Amino acid sequence: MKKNSKIFVAGHQGLVGSNITKKLQQQGYTNLILKTFSELNLMDFEATKKFFETEKPEYTFLAAAKVGGILANKDFGGDFIYNNLSIEINVIKSAQLAKVTKLLFLGSSCIYPRDCPQPIKEEYLMTGPLEETNKPYAVAKIAGIVMCQAFNKQYGTNFISVMPTNLYGPDDNFDLKNSHVLPALIRKMHEAKESNSPTVEIWGTGTPKREFLFVEDLADACVYLMNNYDDPSIINIGVGQDLTIKELAQTIKEIVGFKGQLEFDTSKPDGTPRKLLDVSKLNSTGWKAKTDLKDGIQFSYTWFVEHWKDK
Repeated sequence: MKKNSKIFVAGHQGLVGSNITKKLQQQGYTNLILKTFSELNLMDFEATKKFFETEKPEYTFLAAAKVGGILANKDFGGDFIYNNLSIEINVIKSAQLAKVTKLLFLGSSCIYPRDCPQPIKEEYLMTGPLEETNKPYAVAKIAGIVMCQAFNKQYGTNFISVMPTNLYGPDDNFDLKNSHVLPALIRKMHEAKESNSPTVEIWGTGTPKREFLFVEDLADACVYLMNNYDDPSIINIGVGQDLTIKELAQTIKEIVGFKGQLEFDTSKPDGTPRKLLDVSKLNSTGWKAKTDLKDGIQFSYTWFVEHWKDK
C-alpha cells in the first residue's frame, strides 16, 4: 500500500476495525474511506456494490462482523450466521466487481475443529466437528475464507484471510450478557471491588485454556500482512502462548485489586477445552506480537475505568 492509496476499512467502529484505522493513521496512510452503518449497510448488496463502484477503494480490510461471547452465540445463532454471511458475500463480491487490488478478510480461531491437536496449525481447518456453542459464527467465517480462495482461483483476485485468536483491549465490549471472557472478567472484578462483594462468579470450571492477543498487535499484524503476504492459504495471528481461565481470572483479580474469592459455576458451559494457535507461519514472515498479557490487561483496565460509564 502507498501512503495515499484509497483504503476502505469495513467495520471501522468495531474493536478490530477501529484499531486497524488507528494503526493506518499512525503509519501515515492518509486516504482512508470510513462509513458508519447508517451511511452504508453492508448487509444491503446493492448499496455495497454501488459504494465500491463509486469510491473504487484500492485496498479493503473486511473487519465488519457480528461478534459475541458464548451466551450471545448460543442465543442468537441465526443472527450470527445470517449477518456475517450477508456482509461477507456483499463485500467480497463487490470488491471483485470493482477490481480491488487486495482485500484482507478477518476470520476467527473458532473456525477450527473443537478437538484440534494443539497448537492449531492452519491445515487443521475442516478436519473435524466444530464447537457447538459458536458453530453458526464459525460456519459463516469458513464460508468467507472459501469464498476468498474461490474468487482468487476463478477471478485472479488477491484476497487473503487471517485468523486471529481471542482479542482484548481498549474499546472492547464490556457488556456482561454478550462480551467475551476477558473484558467480562475485568468488569465483574471492578464492580465487585467497588461494591465490596465477597465473591465473583465465573462461568465453567476454569480449566479451559485460551490465548489472548492485544488488539493493537492484531491491527499491526493486519497492516503488515496486507503489505507482505499474498498467499491464498489462511494465516494465524496470535502470540503462541495460552493460560487457563482460572489463571486469567487470578491475573485480572490482581490487576484490578479485587480482594474477594473466585467462584466457578460448573453448571455453565466451558466451550472448547483448549485453543492455542500455531503462529510459526506468521513468525516466519517477520512479525511477532509485542504486548505482554499483563501489560495489555493493565492498559485495558485503565481504559475501562476511564470510559466504562460512557458505554
